[in-house]
Amino acid sequence: MSDSLYNTEAYARFHRDLQRRLHGPNIKDVTLDDLREPALSTGTQTKFGSWGWRSAVSSRIAEKTVYLGSERVREYHLSDGKKGIISKAPGELDKVLHLMETMPFVRLRRQMGQNSDYNPKCNLYMSVADLKNYRLAYMWGNTLGPVTKDPGPEFTLIHIPEEHHIRQQALMLPDYLTTLVLGSDYMGEDKKGFLRKGMFAADAQGMLGLHAGTKIVIIRDPKTNKLKKYGVFLFGLSATGKSTWSCHQLGLDWGKGERTLVCQDDICFLKSDGSALGSEANFFVKTDVDKKLQEAMYNSLVHRSALYENVMINADGRPDFLDENLCGNGRAVVMKKQLKIRRGRGPFSMKNIWYPSYDLPPLDELDGMVFAFITRRNTIMQFSQRLSPMQAVLAYLWGESSHSYASNPAKAGESVRTVGTDPFIVGSRAAKVNHFHRIIMELVDNYPGKVFFYQYNTGGMGEIIETGNKGTAKKVIRKTERVPIETMAAIQRGDLRQTNRYAESFLGTEVIVSAEGADLSAYSPERYYSKDQIDHYLRDLVDGRRKFTEKVAEEGLTPEIMREAEKSYTIAPEKDAKVYMSAKKEQVPPPKDKPVAKLTDWKPNPRLVRDRGWRYG
Repeated sequence: MSDSLYNTEAYARFHRDLQRRLHGPNIKDVTLDDLREPALSTGTQTKFGSWGWRSAVSSRIAEKTVYLGSERVREYHLSDGKKGIISKAPGELDKVLHLMETMPFVRLRRQMGQNSDYNPKCNLYMSVADLKNYRLAYMWGNTLGPVTKDPGPEFTLIHIPEEHHIRQQALMLPDYLTTLVLGSDYMGEDKKGFLRKGMFAADAQGMLGLHAGTKIVIIRDPKTNKLKKYGVFLFGLSATGKSTWSCHQLGLDWGKGERTLVCQDDICFLKSDGSALGSEANFFVKTDVDKKLQEAMYNSLVHRSALYENVMINADGRPDFLDENLCGNGRAVVMKKQLKIRRGRGPFSMKNIWYPSYDLPPLDELDGMVFAFITRRNTIMQFSQRLSPMQAVLAYLWGESSHSYASNPAKAGESVRTVGTDPFIVGSRAAKVNHFHRIIMELVDNYPGKVFFYQYNTGGMGEIIETGNKGTAKKVIRKTERVPIETMAAIQRGDLRQTNRYAESFLGTEVIVSAEGADLSAYSPERYYSKDQIDHYLRDLVDGRRKFTEKVAEEGLTPEIMREAEKSYTIAPEKDAKVYMSAKKEQVPPPKDKPVAKLTDWKPNPRLVRDRGWRYG
């Protein structure tokens, strides 16, 4: 990272000059109530009474997001595009100062968190020269709670969608807890802009910001017949099932007091005692939801309080959550208190599945804690692996999944890795891994027998994709189907009840052998691949992990973590013979609990369907 690329004096000057412009006569302080009417005036109301809008930009501008400031906050591996944005940033900052004096803005002040220790005050300055921008502030404001007298810190985000698209960018100045979003009208930039700062500031206070959902599971111990209370962290890249499994009831028996209660679905702040402070009052979810598979999420989406972004709304006013013809990233702000399921009949059959606090309690108050890493792979990886604490640290380091043929044909089958499954890390990724390692080891030492680690594969098994020659498109030789939702629910339920059986495997971890209520007999890699093919996939897996770890190591990984990573590479056979990746002739029978619907082949638009882990947001 060249110091000549960064102009820290210009950033300091911008921060100083910005302060007097934040209270100018062109800036109006507003509440959520003030924003409702102008926001709804540009929206479309549905038959449910909910409201929807469309944005010109339908996803985050990650490749145009840069961090400006001191060495501790800089990104280590910059693309040429990001270097160009950073070099021109001083001029863009001067322009923002001018726009802050001339354009009409509203300021909405909301709070992240609800506790006695850490509650960032979030100040959103939204340009409203275009009336459609009112809905951005209104939607974002509904994700957070009202401001209290609890401690801060203070965050600032300035959003100017009107900036020309050729200068589209997001500039974060972490040293000043300030972010600028320019040339995008996607609400996710506001949400993640503040949450990114939330994790960065939490790390500085000794906590660890996590891109993970959290939930409480109350489950009956089959040995003692007593109810036990577990805290669960669910790490996962987008589209692997993080939000879904935060809400899923796992086939638990509500009549016997069992249940899953949702805390958070996105960002939390882990403390050394195992507790996790929550961030959001309500959730910004992906809307490709099937009513039969995601009951609670669906019920919140069809409630009149839901606020949609880029969801297909038919001419009769009915939203179609599975129609992605115009956009494959439909989103909605849903109210946490509308996450409900039906149990039984009658007027009191709808049951809340939300936990009354934003926060997970400390381990002292729980019977156990589970750290679950969700991946999505389609070849040799079993659907559950039981991990040691150091294997969990490596799972956090690698944060791995894979590209799908449907969503990215050019990279289909290739691994994708993101430390902590967190694309919002500011500064050293290695520092995050080292911090996670310290907290995990302390928890294991202080609470023996109460901390558990698993990796769940929400993908499939048996896929073969022919790579082809240079410039030749990839070809699917054998397609896989997703692990049935009932099977994955049974696996997670059994892990919490500690009734599943595991055995050592060629992956170097313990893999699931049996789970009550699920037939795993068809899910054996040896039934799909020859030994040479399995060896080929192992070498590919290890090669990717090694290269990724070497990059992160440049940012300061501890020797202990490096040694554990090196030991893990021994699962790959030494010699790599050329393997013809054809399907085995043996016909593999389908599992007995095959899902009723074939979720990967949704009609009528199979060309547009994204292979997103059963379409689970």
